Amino acid sequence: MIKFLFDKDTWQEVYDSITKNKVRSILTMVGVWWGILLLIGLLGSARGLENSFNRLFGDFATNSVFIWGQSTSKPFKGFQEGKRVQLSINDAYKVRDNVEGIEFVVPRNRNNSLVIKGLLSGNFTVYGDYPLLDKVQKKKLIEGRFINQTDIDENRKSVVISDNIYKQLFEKDEEVLGEYIRINGINFKVIGMFKGSGNVGPSSDIHIPFSTFQQIYNQGNKIPFMMITGKPESDIKQIENDAKLMLKNLNRIHPEDKRALGSFNLGKEFGKLTGFLKGMQFLTWFVGIATLIAGVFAIGNILLITVKERTKEIGIRRAIGATPFEIKRQIVVEAVFITMIAGLLGILTGGWILIALDSAFGQGSDAIIVNASVSIAIVFVALIILIVLGTLIGLIPAFIATSIKPIDALREE
Repeated sequence: MIKFLFDKDTWQEVYDSITKNKVRSILTMVGVWWGILLLIGLLGSARGLENSFNRLFGDFATNSVFIWGQSTSKPFKGFQEGKRVQLSINDAYKVRDNVEGIEFVVPRNRNNSLVIKGLLSGNFTVYGDYPLLDKVQKKKLIEGRFINQTDIDENRKSVVISDNIYKQLFEKDEEVLGEYIRINGINFKVIGMFKGSGNVGPSSDIHIPFSTFQQIYNQGNKIPFMMITGKPESDIKQIENDAKLMLKNLNRIHPEDKRALGSFNLGKEFGKLTGFLKGMQFLTWFVGIATLIAGVFAIGNILLITVKERTKEIGIRRAIGATPFEIKRQIVVEAVFITMIAGLLGILTGGWILIALDSAFGQGSDAIIVNASVSIAIVFVALIILIVLGTLIGLIPAFIATSIKPIDALREE
Protein backbone atom coordinates (compact mmCIF):
# COMPACT_ATOMS: atom_id res chain seq x y z
CA MET A 1 0.00 0.00 0.00
CA ILE A 2 2.87 2.38 0.85
CA LYS A 3 4.50 1.67 -2.51
CA PHE A 4 1.18 2.33 -4.22
CA LEU A 5 0.86 5.74 -2.57
CA PHE A 6 4.33 6.76 -3.76
CA ASP A 7 3.74 5.47 -7.29
CA LYS A 8 3.80 8.28 -9.85
CA ASP A 9 1.16 6.55 -11.99
CA THR A 10 -1.26 6.53 -9.06
CA TRP A 11 -1.20 10.29 -8.67
CA GLN A 12 -1.17 10.86 -12.43
CA GLU A 13 -4.41 8.93 -12.64
CA VAL A 14 -5.85 10.94 -9.74
CA TYR A 15 -4.82 14.17 -11.46
CA ASP A 16 -6.33 13.09 -14.79
CA SER A 17 -9.59 12.13 -13.08
CA ILE A 18 -9.90 15.48 -11.29
CA THR A 19 -8.89 17.68 -14.24
CA LYS A 20 -11.07 15.83 -16.74
CA ASN A 21 -14.01 17.91 -15.54
CA LYS A 22 -12.61 20.82 -13.50
CA VAL A 23 -15.91 22.56 -12.79
CA ARG A 24 -17.44 19.39 -11.44
CA SER A 25 -14.37 18.71 -9.29
CA ILE A 26 -14.46 22.21 -7.81
CA LEU A 27 -18.17 21.97 -7.05
CA THR A 28 -17.52 18.57 -5.48
CA MET A 29 -15.02 20.11 -3.05
CA VAL A 30 -17.21 23.07 -2.08
CA GLY A 31 -19.40 21.06 0.32
CA VAL A 32 -16.44 19.71 2.31
CA TRP A 33 -14.67 23.09 2.19
CA TRP A 34 -17.76 24.83 3.56
CA GLY A 35 -18.27 22.23 6.28
CA ILE A 36 -14.73 22.44 7.65
CA LEU A 37 -14.82 26.25 7.32
CA LEU A 38 -17.96 26.36 9.48
CA LEU A 39 -16.45 24.00 12.01
CA ILE A 40 -13.19 25.95 12.38
CA GLY A 41 -14.86 29.36 12.21
CA LEU A 42 -17.60 28.65 14.74
CA LEU A 43 -15.34 26.78 17.19
CA GLY A 44 -12.78 29.58 17.01
CA SER A 45 -15.48 32.20 17.58
CA ALA A 46 -16.78 30.25 20.57
CA ARG A 47 -13.26 30.17 22.02
CA GLY A 48 -12.96 33.92 21.44
CA LEU A 49 -16.23 34.53 23.32
CA GLU A 50 -15.02 32.30 26.16
CA ASN A 51 -11.77 34.28 26.37
CA SER A 52 -13.79 37.49 26.42
CA PHE A 53 -15.95 36.21 29.29
CA ASN A 54 -12.86 35.09 31.22
CA ARG A 55 -11.34 38.52 30.83
CA LEU A 56 -14.62 40.11 31.87
CA PHE A 57 -14.70 38.10 35.09
CA GLY A 58 -11.05 38.96 35.61
CA ASP A 59 -9.32 37.28 38.52
CA PHE A 60 -12.36 36.82 40.74
CA ALA A 61 -13.07 33.37 42.15
CA THR A 62 -16.09 32.57 40.00
CA ASN A 63 -17.87 30.55 42.71
CA SER A 64 -18.58 33.75 44.64
CA VAL A 65 -21.39 36.04 45.71
CA PHE A 66 -21.40 39.68 46.87
CA ILE A 67 -23.89 40.74 49.59
CA TRP A 68 -24.60 44.26 50.83
CA GLY A 69 -27.17 46.04 52.98
CA GLN A 70 -30.06 48.11 51.58
CA SER A 71 -33.38 49.23 53.09
CA THR A 72 -36.13 47.02 54.48
CA SER A 73 -39.47 46.70 52.73
CA LYS A 74 -41.36 45.09 55.64
CA PRO A 75 -41.75 46.11 59.31
CA PHE A 76 -40.36 43.51 61.71
CA LYS A 77 -39.88 43.21 65.50
CA GLY A 78 -40.66 46.87 66.21
CA PHE A 79 -38.67 48.27 63.27
CA GLN A 80 -40.55 50.20 60.61
CA GLU A 81 -40.32 49.70 56.89
CA GLY A 82 -37.37 51.56 55.33
CA LYS A 83 -34.82 50.77 58.06
CA ARG A 84 -31.30 51.04 56.69
CA VAL A 85 -29.43 47.72 56.96
CA GLN A 86 -25.85 48.13 58.15
CA LEU A 87 -23.67 45.01 57.97
CA SER A 88 -20.74 44.49 60.34
CA ILE A 89 -17.53 42.47 60.56
CA ASN A 90 -19.20 40.26 63.16
CA ASP A 91 -21.93 39.44 60.64
CA ALA A 92 -19.26 38.30 58.18
CA TYR A 93 -17.57 36.09 60.77
CA LYS A 94 -20.86 34.47 61.85
CA VAL A 95 -21.75 33.72 58.24
CA ARG A 96 -18.30 32.20 57.74
CA ASP A 97 -18.60 29.98 60.82
CA ASN A 98 -22.20 28.82 60.40
CA VAL A 99 -23.06 28.50 56.70
CA GLU A 100 -22.06 25.21 55.11
CA GLY A 101 -20.01 25.08 51.94
CA ILE A 102 -18.20 28.39 52.45
CA GLU A 103 -14.48 28.57 51.77
CA PHE A 104 -13.81 32.27 52.39
CA VAL A 105 -15.72 35.30 53.64
CA VAL A 106 -14.02 38.62 52.93
CA PRO A 107 -15.43 41.73 54.65
CA ARG A 108 -14.59 44.83 52.67
CA ASN A 109 -14.76 48.60 53.16
CA ARG A 110 -14.76 51.41 50.64
CA ASN A 111 -14.99 55.17 50.45
CA ASN A 112 -14.45 57.84 47.83
CA SER A 113 -11.43 60.03 48.52
CA LEU A 114 -9.25 62.66 46.97
CA VAL A 115 -5.89 61.06 46.17
CA ILE A 116 -2.89 63.33 45.59
CA LYS A 117 0.61 62.70 44.28
CA GLY A 118 2.64 65.88 43.89
CA LEU A 119 0.75 68.18 41.57
CA LEU A 120 -1.49 65.41 40.26
CA SER A 121 -4.73 64.34 41.92
CA GLY A 122 -8.00 62.54 41.34
CA ASN A 123 -11.09 61.23 43.11
CA PHE A 124 -10.97 57.46 43.47
CA THR A 125 -12.64 54.69 45.45
CA VAL A 126 -10.34 53.49 48.23
CA TYR A 127 -10.84 49.97 49.61
CA GLY A 128 -9.99 48.70 53.06
CA ASP A 129 -9.02 45.05 52.66
CA TYR A 130 -7.57 41.99 54.31
CA PRO A 131 -4.77 39.86 52.81
CA LEU A 132 -7.45 37.22 52.18
CA LEU A 133 -8.71 39.28 49.24
CA ASP A 134 -5.68 38.17 47.24
CA LYS A 135 -6.96 34.58 47.46
CA VAL A 136 -10.40 35.31 46.00
CA GLN A 137 -9.39 38.10 43.63
CA LYS A 138 -5.82 37.27 42.69
CA LYS A 139 -3.77 40.35 41.90
CA LYS A 140 -1.32 40.26 39.02
CA LEU A 141 1.47 42.09 40.77
CA ILE A 142 3.81 44.12 38.59
CA GLU A 143 5.98 45.32 41.48
CA GLY A 144 6.09 44.85 45.24
CA ARG A 145 3.50 42.94 47.26
CA PHE A 146 -0.10 42.96 48.43
CA ILE A 147 -1.29 43.82 51.94
CA ASN A 148 -0.14 41.33 54.61
CA GLN A 149 -1.17 40.56 58.18
CA THR A 150 1.54 42.79 59.65
CA ASP A 151 0.00 45.75 57.81
CA ILE A 152 -3.30 44.89 59.50
CA ASP A 153 -1.88 44.31 62.97
CA GLU A 154 0.20 47.51 63.01
CA ASN A 155 -2.37 49.70 61.23
CA ARG A 156 0.28 50.63 58.68
CA LYS A 157 -0.18 53.45 56.21
CA SER A 158 0.50 51.14 53.28
CA VAL A 159 -1.22 51.21 49.90
CA VAL A 160 -1.35 48.97 46.87
CA ILE A 161 -2.39 50.59 43.60
CA SER A 162 -3.25 49.44 40.08
CA ASP A 163 -1.34 50.45 36.99
CA ASN A 164 -4.38 52.61 36.08
CA ILE A 165 -3.78 54.77 39.15
CA TYR A 166 -0.06 54.86 38.41
CA LYS A 167 -0.72 56.27 34.93
CA GLN A 168 -2.89 59.03 36.38
CA LEU A 169 -0.79 60.08 39.36
CA PHE A 170 2.80 59.29 38.41
CA GLU A 171 5.08 60.57 35.70
CA LYS A 172 6.08 58.15 32.98
CA ASP A 173 8.80 55.70 34.13
CA GLU A 174 8.73 57.18 37.64
CA GLU A 175 9.57 54.79 40.48
CA VAL A 176 6.48 53.63 42.36
CA LEU A 177 7.64 51.47 45.27
CA GLY A 178 8.45 53.48 48.38
CA GLU A 179 6.78 56.62 47.03
CA TYR A 180 3.99 58.35 48.97
CA ILE A 181 0.50 59.36 47.95
CA ARG A 182 -1.98 61.35 50.06
CA ILE A 183 -5.34 59.74 50.78
CA ASN A 184 -7.86 61.74 52.79
CA GLY A 185 -5.00 64.05 53.78
CA ILE A 186 -2.79 61.22 55.10
CA ASN A 187 0.45 60.01 53.51
CA PHE A 188 0.48 56.36 52.43
CA LYS A 189 3.54 54.45 51.28
CA VAL A 190 3.13 52.50 48.03
CA ILE A 191 4.13 48.88 48.69
CA GLY A 192 2.86 47.27 45.48
CA MET A 193 1.41 47.82 42.02
CA PHE A 194 -0.77 45.36 40.13
CA LYS A 195 -2.28 45.10 36.68
CA GLY A 196 -5.88 46.30 36.72
CA SER A 197 -8.35 43.79 35.34
CA GLY A 198 -11.92 42.60 35.36
CA ASN A 199 -15.16 44.49 34.85
CA VAL A 200 -17.29 42.25 37.08
CA GLY A 201 -17.90 43.21 40.71
CA PRO A 202 -16.60 46.37 42.35
CA SER A 203 -13.73 48.09 40.58
CA SER A 204 -10.68 47.87 42.86
CA ASP A 205 -7.73 50.14 42.09
CA ILE A 206 -6.54 51.33 45.53
CA HIS A 207 -6.21 49.03 48.57
CA ILE A 208 -5.17 49.94 52.10
CA PRO A 209 -5.16 47.74 55.27
CA PHE A 210 -8.66 47.16 56.65
CA SER A 211 -7.65 48.25 60.15
CA THR A 212 -6.13 51.49 58.82
CA PHE A 213 -9.29 52.19 56.86
CA GLN A 214 -11.36 51.78 60.04
CA GLN A 215 -9.26 54.42 61.78
CA ILE A 216 -9.03 57.14 59.15
CA TYR A 217 -12.69 56.88 58.11
CA ASN A 218 -14.01 56.16 61.62
CA GLN A 219 -15.91 53.12 60.38
CA GLY A 220 -15.75 50.99 63.51
CA ASN A 221 -17.01 47.48 62.70
CA LYS A 222 -19.29 48.62 59.88
CA ILE A 223 -18.81 47.19 56.39
CA PRO A 224 -20.71 48.10 53.20
CA PHE A 225 -20.46 44.62 51.71
CA MET A 226 -18.86 41.20 51.95
CA MET A 227 -17.60 38.73 49.38
CA ILE A 228 -18.37 35.05 49.97
CA THR A 229 -16.58 32.27 48.08
CA GLY A 230 -17.91 28.72 48.11
CA LYS A 231 -15.93 25.51 47.98
CA PRO A 232 -15.58 24.06 44.46
CA GLU A 233 -18.19 21.35 45.09
CA SER A 234 -20.68 23.69 46.82
CA ASP A 235 -23.87 25.22 45.39
CA ILE A 236 -23.21 28.96 45.45
CA LYS A 237 -26.92 29.71 45.04
CA GLN A 238 -27.71 27.75 48.20
CA ILE A 239 -24.85 29.50 50.00
CA GLU A 240 -26.31 32.86 48.97
CA ASN A 241 -29.77 31.93 50.32
CA ASP A 242 -28.37 30.57 53.61
CA ALA A 243 -26.10 33.59 54.12
CA LYS A 244 -28.95 36.03 53.48
CA LEU A 245 -31.23 34.20 55.90
CA MET A 246 -28.59 34.32 58.62
CA LEU A 247 -27.92 38.03 58.00
CA LYS A 248 -31.65 38.71 58.24
CA ASN A 249 -31.78 36.96 61.61
CA LEU A 250 -28.72 38.87 62.86
CA ASN A 251 -30.10 42.25 61.75
CA ARG A 252 -33.77 41.71 62.67
CA ILE A 253 -35.09 41.67 59.13
CA HIS A 254 -38.30 39.93 58.06
CA PRO A 255 -37.41 36.52 56.54
CA GLU A 256 -39.46 37.29 53.43
CA ASP A 257 -38.05 40.78 52.90
CA LYS A 258 -36.44 40.63 49.46
CA ARG A 259 -35.27 44.23 49.35
CA ALA A 260 -33.30 44.48 52.57
CA LEU A 261 -30.18 42.72 51.25
CA GLY A 262 -28.74 43.17 47.80
CA SER A 263 -26.57 40.55 46.14
CA PHE A 264 -24.78 39.65 42.96
CA ASN A 265 -24.15 35.94 42.44
CA LEU A 266 -21.06 35.73 40.29
CA GLY A 267 -21.11 31.92 40.33
CA LYS A 268 -24.68 31.82 39.04
CA GLU A 269 -23.97 34.26 36.22
CA PHE A 270 -20.75 32.47 35.32
CA GLY A 271 -22.67 29.18 35.19
CA LYS A 272 -25.13 30.70 32.72
CA LEU A 273 -22.31 31.86 30.48
CA THR A 274 -20.44 28.55 30.57
CA GLY A 275 -23.70 26.73 29.83
CA PHE A 276 -24.25 28.98 26.83
CA LEU A 277 -20.70 28.34 25.60
CA LYS A 278 -21.07 24.57 25.95
CA GLY A 279 -24.34 24.69 24.04
CA MET A 280 -22.71 26.79 21.33
CA GLN A 281 -19.79 24.36 21.03
CA PHE A 282 -22.16 21.37 20.78
CA LEU A 283 -24.20 23.13 18.11
CA THR A 284 -21.01 24.03 16.26
CA TRP A 285 -19.80 20.42 16.19
CA PHE A 286 -23.26 19.22 15.13
CA VAL A 287 -23.65 21.74 12.30
CA GLY A 288 -20.02 21.38 11.17
CA ILE A 289 -20.01 17.57 11.07
CA ALA A 290 -23.47 17.46 9.46
CA THR A 291 -22.24 19.83 6.75
CA LEU A 292 -19.08 17.75 6.35
CA ILE A 293 -21.11 14.57 5.92
CA ALA A 294 -23.32 16.29 3.33
CA GLY A 295 -20.22 17.47 1.47
CA VAL A 296 -18.62 14.02 1.57
CA PHE A 297 -21.83 12.44 0.24
CA ALA A 298 -21.67 14.93 -2.62
CA ILE A 299 -18.16 13.65 -3.36
CA GLY A 300 -19.53 10.10 -3.33
CA ASN A 301 -22.25 11.01 -5.81
CA ILE A 302 -19.75 12.65 -8.14
CA LEU A 303 -17.49 9.62 -7.95
CA LEU A 304 -20.44 7.41 -8.89
CA ILE A 305 -20.86 9.52 -12.02
CA THR A 306 -17.12 9.33 -12.66
CA VAL A 307 -17.15 5.55 -12.30
CA LYS A 308 -20.04 5.36 -14.74
CA GLU A 309 -18.08 7.45 -17.25
CA ARG A 310 -14.99 5.28 -16.75
CA THR A 311 -16.77 1.94 -17.05
CA LYS A 312 -15.00 1.04 -20.30
CA GLU A 313 -11.62 2.10 -18.88
CA ILE A 314 -12.21 -0.07 -15.81
CA GLY A 315 -13.19 -2.99 -18.05
CA ILE A 316 -9.93 -2.68 -19.98
CA ARG A 317 -7.89 -2.58 -16.79
CA ARG A 318 -9.72 -5.64 -15.48
CA ALA A 319 -9.15 -7.44 -18.80
CA ILE A 320 -5.39 -6.85 -18.72
CA GLY A 321 -5.04 -8.17 -15.18
CA ALA A 322 -6.00 -5.46 -12.68
CA THR A 323 -7.54 -7.03 -9.58
CA PRO A 324 -10.77 -5.76 -7.94
CA PHE A 325 -8.69 -4.64 -4.94
CA GLU A 326 -6.49 -2.44 -7.15
CA ILE A 327 -9.55 -0.82 -8.75
CA LYS A 328 -11.13 -0.18 -5.34
CA ARG A 329 -7.88 1.17 -3.95
CA GLN A 330 -7.52 3.70 -6.76
CA ILE A 331 -11.05 5.03 -6.35
CA VAL A 332 -10.76 5.26 -2.53
CA VAL A 333 -7.48 7.19 -2.91
CA GLU A 334 -9.23 9.63 -5.24
CA ALA A 335 -12.05 10.12 -2.74
CA VAL A 336 -9.69 10.69 0.19
CA PHE A 337 -7.48 13.03 -1.86
CA ILE A 338 -10.40 15.22 -2.94
CA THR A 339 -11.75 15.28 0.62
CA MET A 340 -8.37 16.18 2.11
CA ILE A 341 -7.67 18.97 -0.39
CA ALA A 342 -11.09 20.50 0.25
CA GLY A 343 -10.63 20.10 4.02
CA LEU A 344 -7.18 21.72 4.09
CA LEU A 345 -8.51 24.65 2.08
CA GLY A 346 -11.36 24.94 4.59
CA ILE A 347 -8.93 24.94 7.52
CA LEU A 348 -6.79 27.65 5.91
CA THR A 349 -9.82 29.78 5.07
CA GLY A 350 -11.23 29.31 8.57
CA GLY A 351 -7.90 30.40 10.04
CA TRP A 352 -7.89 33.55 7.92
CA ILE A 353 -11.44 34.34 9.03
CA LEU A 354 -10.47 33.95 12.69
CA ILE A 355 -7.52 36.29 12.17
CA ALA A 356 -9.86 38.83 10.56
CA LEU A 357 -12.37 38.49 13.43
CA ASP A 358 -9.64 39.04 15.99
CA SER A 359 -8.41 42.12 14.13
CA ALA A 360 -11.92 43.56 13.80
CA PHE A 361 -13.46 42.69 17.18
CA GLY A 362 -10.63 41.49 19.43
CA GLN A 363 -8.86 44.76 20.13
CA GLY A 364 -9.31 47.01 23.15
CA SER A 365 -10.61 46.48 26.68
CA ASP A 366 -14.23 46.07 25.49
CA ALA A 367 -13.42 43.44 22.85
CA ILE A 368 -16.30 41.08 22.03
CA ILE A 369 -14.10 38.25 20.77
CA VAL A 370 -10.64 37.79 22.29
CA ASN A 371 -8.00 35.64 20.57
CA ALA A 372 -10.44 33.62 18.44
CA SER A 373 -8.60 30.37 17.71
CA VAL A 374 -8.81 26.58 17.61
CA SER A 375 -6.35 24.12 19.08
CA ILE A 376 -4.10 21.87 17.00
CA ALA A 377 -5.95 18.90 18.51
CA ILE A 378 -9.23 20.06 16.97
CA VAL A 379 -7.56 20.48 13.58
CA PHE A 380 -6.20 16.92 13.78
CA VAL A 381 -9.62 15.57 14.80
CA ALA A 382 -11.20 17.34 11.84
CA LEU A 383 -8.59 15.86 9.47
CA ILE A 384 -9.12 12.36 10.88
CA ILE A 385 -12.88 12.74 10.42
CA LEU A 386 -12.27 13.78 6.82
CA ILE A 387 -10.01 10.78 6.14
CA VAL A 388 -12.52 8.35 7.66
CA LEU A 389 -15.50 9.84 5.84
CA GLY A 390 -13.56 10.05 2.57
CA THR A 391 -12.56 6.39 2.85
CA LEU A 392 -16.07 5.22 3.66
CA ILE A 393 -17.72 7.23 0.92
CA GLY A 394 -15.10 6.10 -1.59
CA LEU A 395 -15.92 2.46 -0.94
CA ILE A 396 -19.41 2.82 -2.43
CA PRO A 397 -18.36 3.69 -6.00
CA ALA A 398 -15.38 1.36 -5.57
CA PHE A 399 -17.60 -1.66 -4.99
CA ILE A 400 -19.88 -0.62 -7.84
CA ALA A 401 -16.86 -0.31 -10.16
CA THR A 402 -15.67 -3.83 -9.37
CA SER A 403 -19.15 -5.35 -9.53
CA ILE A 404 -19.25 -4.93 -13.34
CA LYS A 405 -17.87 -7.87 -15.28
CA PRO A 406 -14.99 -6.98 -17.60
CA ILE A 407 -16.82 -8.19 -20.72
CA ASP A 408 -19.87 -6.07 -19.88
CA ALA A 409 -17.67 -3.04 -19.17
CA LEU A 410 -15.92 -3.40 -22.57
CA ARG A 411 -19.31 -3.40 -24.31
CA GLU A 412 -20.29 -0.13 -22.52
CA GLU A 413 -20.63 2.82 -24.86
